[in-house]
Amino acid sequence: MTTCPQAAGIGKAGKEIEDSTDPKPRCQTVAIAAAACICQTLMMNFRILGIGTAAPPRQIAQQDAAVLAGTLVGSAARRERTLSAVYRQTRIAHRGSVLLEDPGDAAFAQSFFPPARDSDDAGPSTAARMDRYCREAPGLAATAVERALAASNVSPAEVTHLVTCSCTGFAAPGVDLALIETLGLPATVARTHVGFMGCHGAFNALRVASAFGSADPAAVVLVVCVELCSLHFQYGREAEQIVANSIFADGAAAVVGRGLPGQPTDRHWTLIDQRSAILADSASQMGWTIGDHGFEMTLSAEVPGTIAAPLPALVDELLAPHSLSLSDVDHWAVHPGGPRVLSAVETALDLAPNHLAISRAVLAEHGNMSSGTILFILEQLFVGGYSMANRFTATASPETCVAMAFGPGLTAELALLVSQP
Repeated sequence: MTTCPQAAGIGKAGKEIEDSTDPKPRCQTVAIAAAACICQTLMMNFRILGIGTAAPPRQIAQQDAAVLAGTLVGSAARRERTLSAVYRQTRIAHRGSVLLEDPGDAAFAQSFFPPARDSDDAGPSTAARMDRYCREAPGLAATAVERALAASNVSPAEVTHLVTCSCTGFAAPGVDLALIETLGLPATVARTHVGFMGCHGAFNALRVASAFGSADPAAVVLVVCVELCSLHFQYGREAEQIVANSIFADGAAAVVGRGLPGQPTDRHWTLIDQRSAILADSASQMGWTIGDHGFEMTLSAEVPGTIAAPLPALVDELLAPHSLSLSDVDHWAVHPGGPRVLSAVETALDLAPNHLAISRAVLAEHGNMSSGTILFILEQLFVGGYSMANRFTATASPETCVAMAFGPGLTAELALLVSQP
């Protein structure tokens, strides 16, 4: 009797199964169906070797960001008090931006956005914002990639596939080619770009990476998310624009992974399943469109409630094929679209406050960095200051993690990951 290493200890599927004389353990028909299902799923999916993140070198305190916003849009004293209250309610301490400059003796400095000349002034053109994206995004992305490669012990020459993701800028040649040139990735690397998907873009990029890994277990896939949300500050005074201005920030994150199977001694988190759902009658609640003066966010106050209602059923649909339930989940990684989104998820799933502690900490420390934010959370959750492999030496049991994010549609993206100790 041997235990299938992918199924062992995960939910009710962790049972011993028969094996043939084949030296590679396989799920046999004598195993329970759930064990066979999870083994086959795991053998198809994506092993995370390392995660790297990067934030801009300068940050602005949230109270100073409120002052800056008031300066740019020419707020009266009453509106300044409103801005201060809105920014304070985000529970964000500070945010990074590539636009921040050496402030000298001041609290902050930037020169990209001039104060509005009049009520019709909407700030820099989209072309000017895209020009700045082209200058700033490659460097931030490269820093995240270097850290991910180091964490995974993979050299640039080993990368076979590159999946880039961004919803805050476009260019061709773009970030992908800049990374190839800067970091020495092979000129033959297969490139794919996931564009304009919003805050759940990393999930779409990981789905593509998993497909590459499943098709070729020898593939080494690099996923890179880079977002410069601060480029799209809006001068308008509408409530939705004020809220969007108050939460978004800049950041980059990268993942290195490959398909299964790995070596028996490997210790890694593995992406074993994903689910995507468009929530009914919610298309108008969140939008991200290209305007003449940057990209414009539509964000309804109804979003948290719309997300919460179907969420328990969506999570059950993700877990049930693996004979798991909510109580079997060890870790939760929730994209912090804002404090109300996190509270709505926490209430809908009846989670303990500590389950979303890292999601709240990332929001407080960095703000909402769109697609890359979930990878900041996973890095803290999975690595905890240690290498991806050594993370599991202190435990003999597999661990599970459910990750989720939400974006225009409204769309919910969920992922199930398990550790392989």
